[in-house]
Amino acid sequence: MRKYRLIALDMDGTLLNDASEVSDENAKWIHKALDAGVDVIFSTGRGFQSAYPFAEQLKLETPMITVNGGEIWSRPHVLHQRIQLDAMYVKQLHQLARAYPEVWYWAYSTVGIYNKENWFQDTEDYDSYHWLKFGYYTEDDAAREAILAEVQGWGALEISNSSPHNIELNPQGVSKASALRELCKVMNIDMSQVVTAGDSLNDIAAIREAGLGVAMANAQEEVKLAADVVTLSNNKHGVAELIKRYVLN
Repeated sequence: MRKYRLIALDMDGTLLNDASEVSDENAKWIHKALDAGVDVIFSTGRGFQSAYPFAEQLKLETPMITVNGGEIWSRPHVLHQRIQLDAMYVKQLHQLARAYPEVWYWAYSTVGIYNKENWFQDTEDYDSYHWLKFGYYTEDDAAREAILAEVQGWGALEISNSSPHNIELNPQGVSKASALRELCKVMNIDMSQVVTAGDSLNDIAAIREAGLGVAMANAQEEVKLAADVVTLSNNKHGVAELIKRYVLN
């Protein structure tokens, strides 16, 4: 029996190269893992709608973790669990964003993404939506650090990032790691039998809890320090390398 039974892959900066493509090499080794009886799943900050086309491309019928663990799909289009972000916090996060005109922001709801240029109508209420995640992006370090300090002071949200320039907010306790633990229960897999790979702070908890935590060569330094091993970069087929070297060796 193989040591590892499940590979959970972050998408942007991990499975996908900088052109947002799955390389032929990564696709080939994902299918080798599947053929060997190892489940390969997405574990992403993306919403289902933007993650699913890649699952379709790879012909994956395995579970999916989306919006940083806010949603768990038993297989594509079959929802197992959804944990919503309280509308009160979305309102507060939006008000905070508007205090920094240079900062880009967005929010995932169950019906789509709203952002700085496409927010919902002022005549509508925050409670009219089922929210999942809120995010900020700015290359202004001072603005980002001020927002981060403010939100940390609330002590009420799960805080991570998917790039050094952004902040991502989920309900407290919701992460890719919490979603993986739930999936493992359903699939009767121990976390020691899981390989996780990622490049950003939203991957760190899962990397620490998995049997093998893998950081990409392009990962943030904190992620590399948390990982058991570092593979090649997302532009050099790092996912193929980790499957070849650590899962099917």
